[in-house]
Amino acid sequence: MEFAERVGELPLQALRIWRAGVAAVDTGALVRKAVRIEGDKLLVGHLGFSLPAIERIAVVGAGKAAGAMAEALESALGPEILEAKRVTGWVNVPETLAKPLRAIHLHPARPLGVNEPTEAAVQGTQQIVELVRSLGPQDLCFCLITGGASALLPLPVPPLTLEEKVAVTRALSAAGANIDQLNTVRKHLSLVKGGRLAAACKAGTLITLIVSDVLGDRLDVIGSGPTVRDTTSAEDALAVFRKLGLTPPEIPEVVFRVLEAQRHSPPPEWQCRVENIIIGNLDTAAEAAAEEAKKLGYEVRTEVAREPEPTAEEVAARLVQQLLTMKALSRPQCLVSGGEPVVRLVEPSRRGRGGRNQQLVLAALDILLQLEPAQLAKGKFAFLSGGTDGEDGPTDAAGAWISDDIVSAVRESGVRPADFLSRNDAYSFFEEWGTLIKTGPTHTNVGDLRIILTIPSQ
Repeated sequence: MEFAERVGELPLQALRIWRAGVAAVDTGALVRKAVRIEGDKLLVGHLGFSLPAIERIAVVGAGKAAGAMAEALESALGPEILEAKRVTGWVNVPETLAKPLRAIHLHPARPLGVNEPTEAAVQGTQQIVELVRSLGPQDLCFCLITGGASALLPLPVPPLTLEEKVAVTRALSAAGANIDQLNTVRKHLSLVKGGRLAAACKAGTLITLIVSDVLGDRLDVIGSGPTVRDTTSAEDALAVFRKLGLTPPEIPEVVFRVLEAQRHSPPPEWQCRVENIIIGNLDTAAEAAAEEAKKLGYEVRTEVAREPEPTAEEVAARLVQQLLTMKALSRPQCLVSGGEPVVRLVEPSRRGRGGRNQQLVLAALDILLQLEPAQLAKGKFAFLSGGTDGEDGPTDAAGAWISDDIVSAVRESGVRPADFLSRNDAYSFFEEWGTLIKTGPTHTNVGDLRIILTIPSQ
């Protein structure tokens, strides 16, 4: 029997609360709530359209959960409208999530767990651009965007190659770049990001339905803003490299040539009306998780980061302090925390397996082990962190959890979490202890959800 099977109910309750948050941002349900048909009207969020005035409907998009959005959109429109409006579409998704739909093609753009652009994704993006360019002023175009869209919607600016663009992303990630910095650079190395997809669209109206995985829900950052006017410049992208100390050969020389050329180019112009609508985000998940915790009898506090977070180790230290404060209270406590820390990667030759959630939980465990046992003697706790998409780094785990029982057992074993932390190998650690969270694809992606529970001594 695995150790995890012998622990108490607290970790199971933390998982239940976390799963309630994930369920609340199911993309299919979010789309069906946002898009509805009433008589001869198509209602999308706060917008209304006359169906007789629409000639064709096209659907494009990308993201880890964009396939579920496309399927739900077909359901919301219904078979009669799919036929009458000659609905067609092309959406880039991870290959294991590509399946036949009635009108929209789900394109297998990358293997599951490989969050980098591929040649298949480039080919799919070319198809998307051709489709939006083929539309006319009486047509309506939907764009579906979820987390993962940046990697699934690549079209490098010539003469930049895909391999060179991947090298840039890897170098930025290894240097600890946050999502803002990553997307600032990616937008200026792409023919679709930073509003360029909207510039290519010839439809009368382009509506983007967004499930946000970006802290603060900044539209220009989500999926690198393919249908949002860019608020950054090529100079901003160059400044990212300077701040992180990245120069050739870490960054291919052609990247700097492309950015220098853009400094003197005007921003792309739009010919269609563009509406961007957020239908779900990390707040949605956190609120649902908090409600579930209240049902279980916990006093609940919720915090969702609005700005990019620091390293997983720094976030872990802050959360451990909150855990200790909660343990000192006389009633069961729950903290629902949302965010997305960064992980500084060691060189590939030393690197193990893991992701930001596993790194965060392992860092918390390492901090707790440095405390005197007496500080943790009273009451019980559970500490969980998981990615709402079911993927944490290039692994099949969403995240991991620990409890007071785990801390005691690891202390007795003499195993050093710091050794695993130093080589980004949290997966191997938690796999041994049986406390990985494995959900498979969740058909959503709004960031990371952390659950901390404490109960006082009886």
